[in-house]
Amino acid sequence: MKPEERLERSSRRSRSSIDLTCTFKLVALLWAVLPMAAVEAFDYKDALSKSLLYFEAQRSGHLPYNQRVTWRGHSGLTDGLQQGVDLVGGYYDAGDHVKFGLPMAFTITMLSWSVIEYGDEIAAAGEYHHALEAIKWGTDYFIKAHTHPYVLWVEVGDGDTDHYCWQRPEDMTTSRQAYKIDTENPGSDVAGETAAAMAAASIVFQKSNPHYSHLLLHHAQQLFEFADKYRGKYDSSVREAKRYYPSWSGYQDELLWAALWLHRATGKGAYLEYVVENGHGFGGTGWEMAEFSWDVKYAGVQILATKLLMEGNLPESQRQAAERYRSKAEYYICACLNQNNGSNVHRTAGGMLFVRQWNNMQYVSSAAFLLSVYSDHLNKAGQRELQCPDGAVGPQDLVALAKSQADYILGANPMRTSYLVGYGRKYPMKVHHRGSSIVSYKRNQGFIGCMQGYYDWYGRRAPNPNVVIGALVGGPDSRDKFRDNRGNYMQTEACTYNTAPLVGVFAKLHRSSDQHIQIQEEMSTPASSSS
Repeated sequence: MKPEERLERSSRRSRSSIDLTCTFKLVALLWAVLPMAAVEAFDYKDALSKSLLYFEAQRSGHLPYNQRVTWRGHSGLTDGLQQGVDLVGGYYDAGDHVKFGLPMAFTITMLSWSVIEYGDEIAAAGEYHHALEAIKWGTDYFIKAHTHPYVLWVEVGDGDTDHYCWQRPEDMTTSRQAYKIDTENPGSDVAGETAAAMAAASIVFQKSNPHYSHLLLHHAQQLFEFADKYRGKYDSSVREAKRYYPSWSGYQDELLWAALWLHRATGKGAYLEYVVENGHGFGGTGWEMAEFSWDVKYAGVQILATKLLMEGNLPESQRQAAERYRSKAEYYICACLNQNNGSNVHRTAGGMLFVRQWNNMQYVSSAAFLLSVYSDHLNKAGQRELQCPDGAVGPQDLVALAKSQADYILGANPMRTSYLVGYGRKYPMKVHHRGSSIVSYKRNQGFIGCMQGYYDWYGRRAPNPNVVIGALVGGPDSRDKFRDNRGNYMQTEACTYNTAPLVGVFAKLHRSSDQHIQIQEEMSTPASSSS
């Protein structure tokens, strides 16, 4: 189940002011009574491994021989059959069995971006192969779904009928109707995001699989042309998506997003010129955002554009536009850091960034990623200070906030709970997830009908029989409260795009913690006496 998330269309979004003195006192009181285990060092390598494992639990289609999530079986093997197209594969977005193209593409873009920025760190943790497998499972599906230069299949299944039933994916009896966009029924947002995903993934596979990389780039370029030439919102063409993943932000952010990823993948100036020329008209240099998500890409666009500016290779005609992008990128960063003259991202007493009630953790994980990436850009550019309205901050402040959000997710919070399922000693046991909450098909192949799942499994007080390891649930409310109940889907449902940004964050933090430990060991080792 998904929220009809609301994009607050004001150029400067005011948030409730926080009395920092009272907040700090409250936080101090909370942590004074917490056990030391709550603030101990976290195993980011383990968190990274579990995050990547989660994507195997979300696979649709014919599962491979090396499938590690063994409680899952094959599913959706006739997807697209009614329409005469092979749409087997891809990912279920959350705890249901619809394949929504827009959030799936954003998931792959974020996984690819994680590998592009932190590939060495992921490799050092021994997870590089699993990261590429997670990306390729999505891009293989997108190749199938892009059946013509101007046709993209963007949804399989119907959210209404799917949510009426509570079944394992292996038992699905719900509609597998497939929906497409084309020249008469455009969807620039989903076509643009899919172009971005395939362009970013093409960078990932450039060295290890150049032929596949070239194929992805070919599809990405065609999809961008389709998105730009036939403009329109996909939820006007595929109304079945509107209740679950409506495109509130429109399609302009995805067009800029796709163009920037294509520029990064190809180096072609035409894509960068597109971003420069359309920056004002599409809102890239106008919108000041305090969130980044599957729907609202502006902060990501602004940070990608700022990276180009920091590299110092832009001509003067493009530098001016890039400076405007940078000012908006820094608005987002300063808002997260609570240094934005009152227009900040709200923080709970426990320190969690809070955007909205439903599935707030998606905003936490994406903020942690953007903060990490921007801190690296600042360091590489030799910029030791960023001037926010309320004072100067440095790259270390961005990393510290990203780390605090990651640590909050892993258990450094007032509930003393890890919101990454399977990590730590205490985590959600009743995740709102159909396959996790019903006995595994591998253990009991007896058919479980549409309503039988509700009668026999949904209302059970016992923990889910299958642990969906690595899932990042929606998380606590604005008071840091969390209720572990299968019916509490606003808090206990997990989504692929929640976990995807954490791959990069955990990889960076693991490498940093390893280096810190190494330095401590070197400092504690007595110097050998000279003979």
